[in-house]
Amino acid sequence: MSQFALFKLAAIFLTRVPIQLRGHVSDEDINLSSRYFALVGLCIGLCMALVLWLMSLCIPFSVAIVFTLGLGLIITGAFHEDGFADTWDGFGGGWSKQQKLDIMKDSRIGTYGGVALIILMLSKYQLLLALSTNISVLLFSVVIAQTLSRMTATSLIGKLPYVQLDAQSKVKPVAKSLKSSSRIILYTTGLITSLAGFYLVGFSVWHMLGLVLTLWLTRWVCQQWFARQFGGYTGDCLGAAQQICEITIYTFCIVSLL
Repeated sequence: MSQFALFKLAAIFLTRVPIQLRGHVSDEDINLSSRYFALVGLCIGLCMALVLWLMSLCIPFSVAIVFTLGLGLIITGAFHEDGFADTWDGFGGGWSKQQKLDIMKDSRIGTYGGVALIILMLSKYQLLLALSTNISVLLFSVVIAQTLSRMTATSLIGKLPYVQLDAQSKVKPVAKSLKSSSRIILYTTGLITSLAGFYLVGFSVWHMLGLVLTLWLTRWVCQQWFARQFGGYTGDCLGAAQQICEITIYTFCIVSLL
């Protein structure tokens, strides 16, 4: 596949945007497309920030934020939120590795997943509402969170073994390896977005370094968590890591304003 085709595949994989892609898609194509996950996140973030800014011109921020979060769910099909809920259901309700996998592959949502989703969405709303005291930082936070959270979650690929589900399970396609060239593209996308965003809102280089360290620690915690639970990761785990990183970035931006 060409690089543009790989980007289109990444967009198809992470969003519900109707994009046509001709030809057969192999597992290796999915692996290679993961290099553009952060770029897809940037596009999602820019769309959400634009809509948030336009709606804030005519309705209160509290309402605009709700609609913007809803837009994000529509664009992605709640792809990562679904993984977040499945992860909490599996880790919370299962004792053995197989029990956890059996629960995670069930299409029904359980108590752990339901409560986790409520806390997640309330946290996003409250964090973005707290950031609305500075419109520039709020819009920047939306863009940077959508980009860097996907960069950080994707970078977990290859750090842990992929846990294969059985043939009857609710299998979601997922990248299982990340080449060095893909990591370079992934990190470069995050770095350029961070440099541009931090410059536009007036944050210092120390803020950016602090965010990098915070995300590295967050990834390390997620990595240890997944390894302790069943010695690897699934697509749901990557979705959970993305959501955790997104919340972490919003929190970091609030602390940076203090």
